[in-house]
Amino acid sequence: MFRFLRIVFLILCSAFLVLPPSVAQKKIVLQAKQYIKSGKDFDKAERLMLELLSDSNSLDNQIKYRLILIDALRAQYEQGNERLYLKQKYDTAALFVTTKKIFDNFNVVDSIAMNLNMKHRYKEKNINFLLKLLPNLYNGGSYYVTKNKFAEAFGFYSQFIDTSEEPLFYNKDNEGKVHRAASMAVYCGYKINDFDKLMEYKSLALKDTSQLAFVYQYMAEGYKQIGDTLNYIDIIKKGFDEFTSFPFFFPRLIEYYNGLERYDESLKYINKALACDSTNVVYRFAKSTVMLNTGRYDECIKLSQDLIAESDTLAEAYYNLGVSYYNQAIELDKVYQRSTKNKKRIRELYEMSRPSIERFRLLAPDQKDKWMPLLYTIYLNLNMGKEFDEINRIR
Repeated sequence: MFRFLRIVFLILCSAFLVLPPSVAQKKIVLQAKQYIKSGKDFDKAERLMLELLSDSNSLDNQIKYRLILIDALRAQYEQGNERLYLKQKYDTAALFVTTKKIFDNFNVVDSIAMNLNMKHRYKEKNINFLLKLLPNLYNGGSYYVTKNKFAEAFGFYSQFIDTSEEPLFYNKDNEGKVHRAASMAVYCGYKINDFDKLMEYKSLALKDTSQLAFVYQYMAEGYKQIGDTLNYIDIIKKGFDEFTSFPFFFPRLIEYYNGLERYDESLKYINKALACDSTNVVYRFAKSTVMLNTGRYDECIKLSQDLIAESDTLAEAYYNLGVSYYNQAIELDKVYQRSTKNKKRIRELYEMSRPSIERFRLLAPDQKDKWMPLLYTIYLNLNMGKEFDEINRIR
């Protein structure tokens, strides 16, 4: 009896093992189609087709299965869209995701069909439906940006741009939206620190004139991140030339040239900025710093005093003012110390420097490395024992 049951079991197993794979696949396809036809369980149909696709190496089957998958996705989209229209509860993100899946699969089908030299193009057959869905790719990108999911947002913007640029979908009236999607793609690449993504659509992003200053900024940050100083400073210059008052470019341009001690270049850009806005505190302070660094102390003093008169909390203006007097004292001390007249002048300069550096210390206590050595020398030369001892203790 046991032997008989064993034989029956082996026969049944053999029958199952020799079942042609195509028959099993046909059953899965039929089940998926039944799900779609039933008007429900579209997600189950999607899963079934994804399983078949993962096991299929046949290009013909890839097309056939993906078209059924697209039908399931289309049904999901239309169902979700109807729920939103009726103001029923539905996950908006799911609608965007489904839209992207539809385009992704149409692209794969289209690519395979072209490789097989098939004349029929599946997107042409569905062009009206796809055109209706196309704005959702852009909207999906915007949705994920608001959620700070920039990698996901980039995927939607990328799909929107690539699709919109295809001859089948190209619409001149849509160019502005494509350019905005490109500038947003640049932004997303910047936010996820992916230089390749940041630069992928830069040529289109540079046509988004309303966001161009920001595009320059993100590109500059990208070049800086990879250590490309040549392109970094080039885009900073371009940004400054076109958007002089935009706050990003000016300080970085001046910092770059000051760091190289190319003060003539700094002054050129400072004067251009001042020509646009002669009252701007940042521009005037930058000029006072260049005047200080080039030994033009009288001009630095005048600029610093004007800035302080307008705002008595501008710490760096006090610093520049104090250092202008301090440097003159140091230079005079090196050369003319033996002259009684010059000794008196040196003391006067230290006395003129002291209140500004003390004020700077009060306003910027954390910048000890800047004010401490100055006050040490000032108190020493003015014979201010109590103050000198206090500074000496904290050195």
